[in-house]
Amino acid sequence: MRAVVQRVASASVEVDGTQVAQIERGLVVLLGVHESDDEAAADRMADKLLALRIFEDGDGRMNLSVADVGASILCVPNFTVYGDARKGNRPSFTAAARPELAENLYERVRNRLQAMGGVFGAHMRLGLVNDGPVTLVVDL
Repeated sequence: MRAVVQRVASASVEVDGTQVAQIERGLVVLLGVHESDDEAAADRMADKLLALRIFEDGDGRMNLSVADVGASILCVPNFTVYGDARKGNRPSFTAAARPELAENLYERVRNRLQAMGGVFGAHMRLGLVNDGPVTLVVDL
């Protein structure tokens, strides 16, 4: 499982011109599911994301988690985070899970995070205001 995590001041996602989710301060998680992932991997990823200390404390150090600061999470399914462009110019997505598995594990992570979410399989428009910017890639 792979997540691209961005600390944001605000973010929203829309499908077909309709806003389906919006958060203020928090995290945007672009979540990719690998073909070998299972429920245990989904649980580990959710726990890791909840525990990431990437919000500043009173001393200006990144030492607080999303829960510590009472922030929100917007979790968006994104198989393209498993794009492999090492050979040629057209990425291969063969490492990404099939949609049936990916949707179930995405929903498991999103529910465990108590996150707002995108729409699995839809063409989405994601808008965000990066805070920092702070961007991490989390691989499990």
